[in-house]
Amino acid sequence: MSRIIVPDQPTRALSEAWRACIGTGRFDLALHRDYQDSLSLLQRDIGFRYIRGHGLLSDGTGIYRPYTHAGREEVRYSFTYADQVVDAYLELGLAPFVELGFMPTELASGDQTVFWWRGNVTPPRSESGWADLVRATVRNLVDRYGLEQVRNWPIEVWNEPNLTSFWRGADRAAYHRLYELAAHAVKDVDASLQVGGPAISPGADEWLAPFAEFVTDRDVPVDFVSRHAYTSGPAQHVPFGTHQTLRPADHLLEQFASPRRNLAGTALADLPVHITEFNSSYRPDNPIHDTAFHAAYLAPVVAAGGDLVDSFSYWTFSDVFEEVGIPTAIFHGGFGLLTHRQIRKPTYHLYAFMARMGRQVLARGTDHLVTRDDDTGRVTVLAWAPVDVTDVAASPDRHVVSLSVPVTAPAGSAFLLRSSVSDEAGNAWRAWCELGRPRSPRPAQLDALRIAAEPARSHRALPVVDGRVDIDLTLARHEVTLVEITQVVDETPPWCDDRRLLGGNGLS
Repeated sequence: MSRIIVPDQPTRALSEAWRACIGTGRFDLALHRDYQDSLSLLQRDIGFRYIRGHGLLSDGTGIYRPYTHAGREEVRYSFTYADQVVDAYLELGLAPFVELGFMPTELASGDQTVFWWRGNVTPPRSESGWADLVRATVRNLVDRYGLEQVRNWPIEVWNEPNLTSFWRGADRAAYHRLYELAAHAVKDVDASLQVGGPAISPGADEWLAPFAEFVTDRDVPVDFVSRHAYTSGPAQHVPFGTHQTLRPADHLLEQFASPRRNLAGTALADLPVHITEFNSSYRPDNPIHDTAFHAAYLAPVVAAGGDLVDSFSYWTFSDVFEEVGIPTAIFHGGFGLLTHRQIRKPTYHLYAFMARMGRQVLARGTDHLVTRDDDTGRVTVLAWAPVDVTDVAASPDRHVVSLSVPVTAPAGSAFLLRSSVSDEAGNAWRAWCELGRPRSPRPAQLDALRIAAEPARSHRALPVVDGRVDIDLTLARHEVTLVEITQVVDETPPWCDDRRLLGGNGLS
C-alpha cells in the first residue's frame, strides 16, 4: 500500500457543524437525574452548542393551561418545567435548538398521537390559540434569557410533517398554514429571531420546492431550512427490538446535500441548512446503534458532513428516551451515544475523538482525516476501517492506513498517543453480551462495563526525518482510531541513565 503524503499547509478549516447540535429525548426528560448526569459527561468530553428534541409544547411540559374564570375562557402559560430545562442546558454551555411541537391536547383539533408518551399531532382547533401559544413561549425565552442570546437560538416549526404519524394526513397545505402562523408569531416578538422548517424526513424532498414557493408567495419569514437523514430500510420487528438493512453511509451525505440541490433557483437557495436529526436507523430499539460497526460506519459522515450543511445533529445523545416505551435493558439498541447510567458506546468515542482534533485540515480521504492545531503544532489523525453493510461479520478484519505527516521541527523525535475502539476494544456492548446481557446490571457489572468502554491506548516515540513522521496504522475490524502527534522537547538531565534503575554503573 502506498504511503499518503500529507501536505504541510492546511487545505481548509475543520467545520464545527458536526457538534453544532445534538438530539435528545422529549423535552421534559431533562428533569431526570440520569439525563442530567449524561449531559454533563457529554459536554465535558465533547461540547455541543445546541440541543434539540420533541415535546416542548406537549402536555408533559405543561405550558398550555386553559381555565375558566367569571364565565370567560382564558389561558395561563406555565413555564415552570421549561425554564428549569433551559436553565440546566445553559449551565452546561448548551442552548436550545427550539422545536415547536407537539400540540397541547386542549388546543388540538383531534386525538391522534405519536409515541408511547402520546404527543398530539393534529392541527390546532384555534389558529389564534396556536399563534398566541408560540408568541407567549418565545416571549418567555426572550424575557428570561435576553434577546441578545435568544436571537442565536434557531426555532424550528414541527417535526416531519410529511409523515402521517407526525402530522394528521401528512397534509402539506395544513402544515404550511401552521408554519405561517408560527413564523409570524415568532417575528412578532422580535424580527431578529430565527425561524425555519420544514423538518422533513428522508424521502420527502418533494416538499422543499412547494415550501419555498409558499413562503415566497405569501411573504412568510424563513431563516433556515431543516431536514432529517437516515439510511435504514423497513423495520423487521422482534420482541423489544428491530433489525433493518442499511444503505452505505455516503447516502447520508447525499441526503445532507439534497436541500441545497432541491432549492437551487428558489428564494431559499442561500439559507443555512440544518440536518436536525441523523443516524443510521430511525428506530430507538435497533442494536446496530450500540456496536463498534456503527462508529466506523458513521466516521466518514462526521468527518465530511460539514462541507455540505451548517449543522447535522446526531439523534440522540442519551438512551434516556421513551418513544417506544421505557427501555427494558441497559443495551436495547437506543439512539444514544450513552446508555442509561453513562456507559459510553463506540460512537460516543468517535465524537470524543473528533473533539480532540485540530482546527486546520491537512488532509482527508475515504478512511482518514488529518488536522493540526496551530496553537500547539499538535497533529491529529482520525482513521477508520471500512464496513460492509451487507453483513457485519464480512467487514475486513484488517485495514492499513499509511501516512507521512508533517511536524513542526526538522529533526528529533515525536510522541505518538493512540486511542482506539473496535469490535474488541472500547466496546461495552460486546462486554455486555459476554456478561450474559443483564437487563439491569448490578453495581459490579456496571463497573465492568465502564472499564470495557474505555478505548485501547498505546504510545511510542517516532523519529522525525526532514520535518516528517511516517506512521502505519493497522486497524482491526470496525476500528476507529485517534492518533495525536506532538513534537518532543527533550529535557532529560545529563545524569539520567535508565540502565541504572536497579543500580550498577550502567555499562553494558
